Amino acid sequence: MNEGQKAQDRRPAAAAPAPLLSLDRVFRSYHQGGNRLDVLRGVSLTVGQGELVALVGPSGAGKSTLLHLAGLLERPDAGEVLIGGKRCDRMSDTARTELRRSTTGFVYQFHHLLPEFNALENVVLPQMIAGVPRKAALGRANELLRLVGLAARATHRPAQLSGGEQQRVAIARALANQPQILIADEPTGNLDHHTADEVFDMLARLIRSTGTGALVATHNLMLAHRMDRVLELEDGVLFQHERVE
Repeated sequence: MNEGQKAQDRRPAAAAPAPLLSLDRVFRSYHQGGNRLDVLRGVSLTVGQGELVALVGPSGAGKSTLLHLAGLLERPDAGEVLIGGKRCDRMSDTARTELRRSTTGFVYQFHHLLPEFNALENVVLPQMIAGVPRKAALGRANELLRLVGLAARATHRPAQLSGGEQQRVAIARALANQPQILIADEPTGNLDHHTADEVFDMLARLIRSTGTGALVATHNLMLAHRMDRVLELEDGVLFQHERVE
């Protein structure tokens, strides 16, 4: 081995990139009628680039609370929330709002599209609110609608779209500002089995092609086990399912 090779071997290995999203020993409780309800008890998780992570558990287990913490909509009582390695839980409300707008997209069980605007306009609006020039916003909105298979439906309002099409627009809107992280709460919950499969396949392609990290709460275990990892929330504690190949 020559000296150049020896020197090369002594170089430190490149550090692994920080997870896009990380929760470390997070606790969250609520008080109701003088009683304390411990919803999350030391929950930790990570979501990496281009990774789809499923979050499952019974109704009332705290999945929505966990998503709200991950999306910077609530603060934990204890523990750390980090986006791109940057700690967020101690930020001011204004700083957290700005960071959420620039890093995180949201998709819910109901599409929440603005009914008076067509599909294209629903994807343009969040970009313009973020300060993107109209021409650039229109270009990205048209591209996203093409990617979700709705280029021909761009001028249709939500009431003129099927349930699956509405959710496709909602996903395009959530990705409009190129977020690092997508938080999805039962995104296929209102859809029939076939349409849910189609919407999930489209979502998975977009997540992996854009390098976005996605945390997806779902009751659909078949879809959950098609994701990269499955985390189950039970009694305030998070468990990882063993992957079956």
